[in-house]
Amino acid sequence: MDLRTAGMTDQLLGEGDIPPVHEVNAEGTSPFLLTSDHYGRILPRALGDLGVAESELTRHIAWDIGIAGVAEQLAKMLGAHLIAQRYSRLVIDCNRPPEVASSIPAISEATTIPRNENISESERAARRREIFEPYHHRIDAVIDSRIRAKRATVLVSLHSFTPVYAGVARPWHIGALYNKDKVLPELLLRRLHAEGDLVVGDNEPYAVSDLSDYTIPVHGEARGLVNTGIEIRQDLIADQSGQRQWAERLARIFAEIEVELRVAAAPS
Repeated sequence: MDLRTAGMTDQLLGEGDIPPVHEVNAEGTSPFLLTSDHYGRILPRALGDLGVAESELTRHIAWDIGIAGVAEQLAKMLGAHLIAQRYSRLVIDCNRPPEVASSIPAISEATTIPRNENISESERAARRREIFEPYHHRIDAVIDSRIRAKRATVLVSLHSFTPVYAGVARPWHIGALYNKDKVLPELLLRRLHAEGDLVVGDNEPYAVSDLSDYTIPVHGEARGLVNTGIEIRQDLIADQSGQRQWAERLARIFAEIEVELRVAAAPS
């Protein structure tokens, strides 16, 4: 049933739809707080297939391929709390300011999303209220709780990127992304370069900005948290073996960084 045709324009998720927020290791004691804005590719029942072929809905335009497996395993290896978002970025992109056009894209790369064309303001509001806001409110609440408990909190936003975009191959295996705060990205970049077998992106293939991103500017920089974004190339984490290898590599690197951050924060 399409809720619009049923006259229920103020509701998106209904019976049979799962909650947008997924959490792993909520009791984890690590200072690292992991987020995954594009973890899943679920579509609300009311929206059908968005007018898009299934072959398109498995592509990178719908979600960050491979990052779910990396994020889950990394959370467990680090003892870190992971907060992830289950719905497709084609419904609403949880790493975009809600007021920008790419928040609910009518076209993604070269693919038209018919169900996103000319949608009403009430439907836009429903997608924001029922998917975007619960996810970001949960991140806010966890950060608030950690601050009250005087727990060190380091935000790591996990993403993956397509090996080829608009016909251009991307050479990087992994990138560290940032905006104004470079503390953690610099630590991460130094260790990634030291691995010796990686092509490392410094704010590549994307750079974080207040206009194009949401999680790092709002939950990281605005809250005064040490933070970084991570982008891993999707062909490297398309299967379980690759996901585990990258989780193990990042767990080892972040364990080293945790020691360095603790030393830097210790009173002299």
